[in-house]
Amino acid sequence: MIRVPAEPSGRLSDAWRHCVGTGRIELALRRDYQDSLALLQREIGFRYIRGHGLLSDGMGVHRAYEWEGAQHVHHSFTYVDQVVDAYLGLGIRPFLELGFMPGGLASGDQTVFWWRGNVTPPRSHKEWAALVRATLAHLVDRYGLDEVRTWPIEVWNEPNLPDFWQGADEAAYHRLYEVTAHAVKEVDAGLQVGGPAISPGADEWLVRFAEFAEHRDVPVDFVSKHAYTSGPAQRVPFASYQTLAPARHLLDQFATPRDLLKDTRLAGLPVHITEFNSSYCPDNPIHDTAFNAAYLAPVLAGGGEHADSFSYWTFSDMFEEAGVPTALFHGGFGLLTHRQVKKPTYHLYAFMARMGQELLARGEDHLVTRHADGRVTVLAWAPVDASGETPGPERHAVRLSVPVRAAQAFARRSTVDEEHGNARTAWQRMGSPRSPRPYQLDVLHEAAEPARSHHRLPVEDGRVRLDLTLTRHEVTLVEISPVEEEAPPWSDERRLLGREPR
Repeated sequence: MIRVPAEPSGRLSDAWRHCVGTGRIELALRRDYQDSLALLQREIGFRYIRGHGLLSDGMGVHRAYEWEGAQHVHHSFTYVDQVVDAYLGLGIRPFLELGFMPGGLASGDQTVFWWRGNVTPPRSHKEWAALVRATLAHLVDRYGLDEVRTWPIEVWNEPNLPDFWQGADEAAYHRLYEVTAHAVKEVDAGLQVGGPAISPGADEWLVRFAEFAEHRDVPVDFVSKHAYTSGPAQRVPFASYQTLAPARHLLDQFATPRDLLKDTRLAGLPVHITEFNSSYCPDNPIHDTAFNAAYLAPVLAGGGEHADSFSYWTFSDMFEEAGVPTALFHGGFGLLTHRQVKKPTYHLYAFMARMGQELLARGEDHLVTRHADGRVTVLAWAPVDASGETPGPERHAVRLSVPVRAAQAFARRSTVDEEHGNARTAWQRMGSPRSPRPYQLDVLHEAAEPARSHHRLPVEDGRVRLDLTLTRHEVTLVEISPVEEEAPPWSDERRLLGREPR
């Protein structure tokens, strides 16, 4: 039995909800995407959203043309405005990622993804700087300087990978960053710019980035990187499978920037993990499972100790890196086209959104918080075997003594596991239909809801004994609130059938 302290040890970090990832931001032009984001915001409420392709050809910002024998550029922000308007209207701000290269400005034709984001340096850094200045000046003019100053501006995406930056040329990235950062600051010195947005396994870039920034006196307002724990992809048609390292490796990756940069000019800057997940492959079925929720639970509970934000990649199954999704379940929190079927990891985030701010306890398998009104919330999760050598324990016990400021307590328990809050299990049992019929979608929506139960708990000496037995890969939320009995004295359940109580 673990005795939870009665007094808080601090406040629970909300770094987990600071930002969430999306596919290319052009998708935000779609109504079904906006409906899905609205659902996410109602039930979880992220502050920022980050995606690729702000400057890619699909957004139509950089428009090269010829007139009277001379080359000109027109900057058009029609789609940018529609996307940002949609985001702000749903209560979420853009975490701007400057990329990829417009075709009319690109020095080569190398692209990434099905939608062909160009990953070559600009043929003219002067023209690139003009594009950056024009984009940010337009945003400031449309949304106001005070607003845009709150939007982090990240330079490129994973330049350490040749798939995302031609040749993974570090010197070329430093040049791009320098030109971009100065262009940002020319619009307004208070705008936030940062990078280098590297993928896992390239931490040496952080130190050299700091050395470059100091040597060249380049503005850096935050440091960003990505974190994943998956191994090389084993491809099958329309899916990928990968090995996983233990989830604590994600926390280690979150901590790397502060550790490596503590003796540099970048020490003390905000650290944003602008992508994280178990797997980076959108077609890896691991994202759809109860395993993924239980695997990531300790990361959400403790990640704020190491980074100012960590952004789940991605919220939506509308995610077209490898092409239009062919599988029913694909990559994100849920089946977020017109279906809006939630996954276990979605519910993990929804559970976190219901936690209190006063941190009472955090262990290897639980998190306990208290709300200002006295309610106590307990998030518990079953351990997983990331090696895949075993299915993980069939049962896991969490025994807590929880402080409650009341004579009696009401407990509401919400559960997600292999059987509950798990549409994928139901989908597989109905034969894994590629295009579920309406009645099948009704079943999936029903299956996606967590199991819920309610209990009255005795309070002894200001404490409730909470005995939880978790099933395999379960994540459970218990909300304990004080009870003030208001039933009149003549109310007696024994009278229901007309019998007098004895």
